[in-house]
Amino acid sequence: MSDSSAPRTAQASVSQGQAHAQQTQGGALLRSLTGLLANWLPEQRWFAGKGRPIGELTLISATELLPCGSSGPGPGLLHLLVRAGARPARGDASAPAGTGHAAPPTGDCYQLLLGVRPALPDALHPALVGRPAEGPLRGRAVYEALHDPRLAGLLLERLRTPGRLGGLSFGRAPGTAIPSGLPARVLTGEQTNSSVVFGEAHILKLFRRVSPGINPDLELPLALARAGCARVPAPAAWFEATLPNAPGEPLTLGVLQPFLAGSTDGWQLAQRSLAERADFTPAAHALGRATAEVHAALAEALPTDLLTGRRLEGLALGMIERLDHAVEAVSALRPYREGLRRGYTALADHAARGGRARVQRLHGDLHLGQVLTAERPGQPAGTHWTVIDFEGEPARPLADRREPGPPVRDVAGMLRSFDYAACQHRVRGHAGAAEWSRANRAAFCAGYAAAGGENPLAERELLLAYETDKAIYEVLYEARHRPSWLPVPMMAIRRLAEADA
Repeated sequence: MSDSSAPRTAQASVSQGQAHAQQTQGGALLRSLTGLLANWLPEQRWFAGKGRPIGELTLISATELLPCGSSGPGPGLLHLLVRAGARPARGDASAPAGTGHAAPPTGDCYQLLLGVRPALPDALHPALVGRPAEGPLRGRAVYEALHDPRLAGLLLERLRTPGRLGGLSFGRAPGTAIPSGLPARVLTGEQTNSSVVFGEAHILKLFRRVSPGINPDLELPLALARAGCARVPAPAAWFEATLPNAPGEPLTLGVLQPFLAGSTDGWQLAQRSLAERADFTPAAHALGRATAEVHAALAEALPTDLLTGRRLEGLALGMIERLDHAVEAVSALRPYREGLRRGYTALADHAARGGRARVQRLHGDLHLGQVLTAERPGQPAGTHWTVIDFEGEPARPLADRREPGPPVRDVAGMLRSFDYAACQHRVRGHAGAAEWSRANRAAFCAGYAAAGGENPLAERELLLAYETDKAIYEVLYEARHRPSWLPVPMMAIRRLAEADA
């Protein structure tokens, strides 16, 4: 596929002399930045290794998008891919015993965009990473480049022009208009990635933790655009990296999409409904229709399959295994273990009786925060929905996120989101929250069926199993990251443990 129509997979060739020179310079660069990055990385929202000291930083690639060695006042822009490994246990060796070979690299690969200036303007001081005491950037201010509108604008210009720069490749959808000179602003509050809005026209999503393979947040919207699905913004441009000496799949680094200015996400609209005790069921019904339309388009654009017998039973066994691990990690789950297992056993029995499940590509992490709506003249909010963020659950390996699954898995995620919104209000003592959740869960399923999707309530064993699996994932997440929120998914755990499949 060409730069102008789809992600590239070509790899730039580098002579042995060039490779040796880059390796030498890269080693000096990384040595000068290691201490600064080891302190800075764990403080970032998107860094997955919080609470674990960084034991090793490995430079994978370094590309100057704007020269960093100039003595002038202007900024340089440096693109890095680094692998951050956890500190090894005491007595651990760098090579397996008796092999004589180095152990394979461990840790996560992160994308960094660093600005370099001799002097840092006051407005950029909060973005400072530090000043290297040695190496090619000695004495210069190194900072998070996305907060510098000039450097963010340079990244937009690269995306406007397909081509290659070092190990980076830039692609653009045919016929897409991307204006130049748009003001840039970084969005705050994201957990796993970074986003920059350009004017009111486009938003660039930068994946921070990356791995080989096309990211579903590029792959699926491209497929949906080809299928003519208007429920999902079509990618305008993207960029990737090909790892040195690694001829496999490239890493998706970022996707530029239309920015839906003036939109409200489903979570905000649901919270407003709960606070005002307003009827949300028409919006939930419309959201069910939108979800079914996206699923139908994905099934048309990409391969599907049918799970029967042992393959379907394997889904249930995998969920039981995840439950057992979760119970060991969170003691609050122990009283509900057997009740939760009953739902999984019901799915396994369903498979043994000849049950089947159609599987296809999915959103993978569907909830109220992943859908947007905007008021239209003469129509109430929530009448028309747009679905975004097809990355899947970022904590899962990329290969897992690209695996097909039953559409009911996305449905279960949205049902849990309705319950999550309501449970927050129940924790605060708000009356009527449980009824709100039940009504909107039913409206969503009815809307899904009305749009031609199979009624999720007709797949009770699958729905219960996937909703339980999602609730257990939530318990693990809250116990690790937001202990004060743990009562919210635990309310669902108690209900699901008593559920009749």
